[in-house]
Amino acid sequence: MGGRPHGENQFRSRGVRPTLSRVTDLEFYDDPAEFLATAARHLGADPVLNTVVASVTSRARDEDSAGVARPVGVPRWWVAARDAGGEVVGVGMRTATAAPYPLYLLPMPRDAAVGLARALHARVEEATGFNGALPAAEWCAGETARLVGGEARIVQQSRLFELDDLVVPADVPGRLRAATPDDVELALAWFLAFHHDADEQAGRAPTSDPVDLEDRGGMLRRIQGRRVWFWVTEEGQRVNLTGANPPSFGVARVGPVYTPPEHRRRGYPGAAVAEVSRLLLHEGARVCLFTDQANPTSNRIYRQLGFRPLVDMANLLVSRSA
Repeated sequence: MGGRPHGENQFRSRGVRPTLSRVTDLEFYDDPAEFLATAARHLGADPVLNTVVASVTSRARDEDSAGVARPVGVPRWWVAARDAGGEVVGVGMRTATAAPYPLYLLPMPRDAAVGLARALHARVEEATGFNGALPAAEWCAGETARLVGGEARIVQQSRLFELDDLVVPADVPGRLRAATPDDVELALAWFLAFHHDADEQAGRAPTSDPVDLEDRGGMLRRIQGRRVWFWVTEEGQRVNLTGANPPSFGVARVGPVYTPPEHRRRGYPGAAVAEVSRLLLHEGARVCLFTDQANPTSNRIYRQLGFRPLVDMANLLVSRSA
């Protein structure tokens, strides 16, 4: 296995300590609404930690209700682990639309994570990508690697932050404005550039296919929902893009945050995230975001804005032995 993220144990106290609950059942769901009904209490117990599963599943439910077409041939399911008393003690999902369609796991007992790997192997569902909370993602990836005779390694390390007291940067020229449908093409290009630059800056091979990360229809829906903003100069030039997810269980997640290289080192990302966070706070939401641990600049900026680290997470890949 690859090395653990730096500082992992420092933040594991927030809901990610391995639990001793004995899992008796893994329940798979194809319907996001049915899964949310089952897992609502569990997700709401720590909505910041659970933000990705809660927001992605809520969006899937809403898109299903609106009749939005889903990609063909892409796995999509959710799973809930129950203990002997019937309580949900862990959840995960497989909803990514970019190869290798990684699983996303929240904290769960070891036997649940291992059992999930074995269940997928038994039904001949190939899984090579595993994202989410440690150590659950690592347990599932490790068991998968054992079953296929391969190796699991960490390829990206991220950190979840929550906003405490917002500190707004001073003297950054420009203003925040919501994206409009006329901004769709640029917003889509900058979403994709964000993922490319994050991998390049960290010295990683691309961790996903950027073509599948967002489509034009998805971007238009984000913009129409007023979840994409630009920081613009006094001349109206767009110099930063900042997105956010709608609140789910009272939590809104900021991201992505992208500034083109020619506009960097001028304070735009900090100013934009601060203003977006202020809007989200005004809506009554708690605000969180993820950072790439390989990018010390973004980690420093968000700490200065008042974000505090909560938990370390990781993306892992399983490769078969030659």
